[in-house]
Amino acid sequence: MLHIDLQGQKMPALGLGTWQMSGGSCERAVRTALDIGYEAEIGRALAASGIGRGSVFVTTKIWTNHLRAKDVGPTVEASLRKLRSDYVDLLLIHWPNEAVPMGETLAAMEKLLAAGKTRAIGVSNFTVKLMREAIERHKAPIVCNQVEYHVRLDQSAVLDYARAHKLAVVAYCPLGRGRLVQNPALARIAAKHGKSAAQVALRWLVQQDRVAAIPKSSSEANLRANFEIFDFTLDRDDLKAIAALSAKDRVVDLGDISWD
Repeated sequence: MLHIDLQGQKMPALGLGTWQMSGGSCERAVRTALDIGYEAEIGRALAASGIGRGSVFVTTKIWTNHLRAKDVGPTVEASLRKLRSDYVDLLLIHWPNEAVPMGETLAAMEKLLAAGKTRAIGVSNFTVKLMREAIERHKAPIVCNQVEYHVRLDQSAVLDYARAHKLAVVAYCPLGRGRLVQNPALARIAAKHGKSAAQVALRWLVQQDRVAAIPKSSSEANLRANFEIFDFTLDRDDLKAIAALSAKDRVVDLGDISWD
């Protein structure tokens, strides 16, 4: 497993996305991921796994309608109860909300950081403009930005700014919600390495500087396959072929957010 330095804390380059997963399927997926080596359901799975809390990197988010200072603390406390943990490793703003001053939310998150409720704070779905506001105007110690990112979605502007400020970029929907698994170019590269197109797409992400990926899966076979991307390396020809796929094929509706 590769790791990314979050300004003093180590984050695995590959994680498990669990948003919109629920019930037994979520709990089983987390248990399986823990067995392989990777909210309420996650808490139960952690408790049942027997794995020490310090061996697992847990990220949770504050939803867009809970970004007021008065709501941030109670929201995180509720998440911690569900997770059966005293802290999370990383706390994110899930989605920007123009109706709530960013500085108000970040200040509340910094209080949780100081109190040990989270080990680090970050953002999600932030454009370069929003990252600049958080870092340069509010001086917030954010360590990552979680965004949609895959071989068909160019995020070079976000990556350039993030790297210049030592932020990690965490890629959600790294397989384009399944759209990339049949891609002919990825399939050709996969055949060369004895891997699948999905494994190539994930390897391309984690092979980049300061990029992590959080594919979502409840299938044990897919969870194992996703984990088996650290025993090969994409070469220059592979990277050139993948670069030719770069486009603006977004799968997540960003609403009114004007992306870079």
